[in-house]
Amino acid sequence: MNKTVIKALIPLLIFLSLVILLYSGLGKDTRLLPSALIDKPIPEFNVPSLLTGKRIDNETLKGQMYLLNVWASWCPNCRIEHPIVTEFVRQNIIPVYGLNYKDEPADANAWLNQFGNPYKDILVDIDGLVGIDFGVYGAPETFLIDAQGIIRHKIVGELNPYNIQNEILPLIKKYK
Repeated sequence: MNKTVIKALIPLLIFLSLVILLYSGLGKDTRLLPSALIDKPIPEFNVPSLLTGKRIDNETLKGQMYLLNVWASWCPNCRIEHPIVTEFVRQNIIPVYGLNYKDEPADANAWLNQFGNPYKDILVDIDGLVGIDFGVYGAPETFLIDAQGIIRHKIVGELNPYNIQNEILPLIKKYK
């Protein structure tokens, strides 16, 4: 082949590569963000409780399966999710702990006073470093953590009846 034919084929090859790349993404759930921490121990942390001021660390929560729900007063989707979290807690399946993410304690307390507190306790993460260690993209997110402190599942976005029924509950039965 001569150089002119090769130069003419380059744009066609680039176009076909883009078509294949875009086609491969069709039908994939863009809300599913992989987490490198699934089936690994939770990161080490030592933060104050919003409710008591006492320190909470990763060892404090071991020995029980629980949900860790990342929320903030500035998060509009957390308001959407809040009644779902409250209903889940009311069913007394497993405890739910909150991780108050990049939020001022006064704002978090005002939000809880307005909407109610479903959490067994709330970890304060003002600077977001605990969230970074957990691989949090933003609030809300929820982690299912087993009694040995192993992360078993992560939901990015709001908890809802569908993901509780089809993701959380089957995994609770599997790992409890």
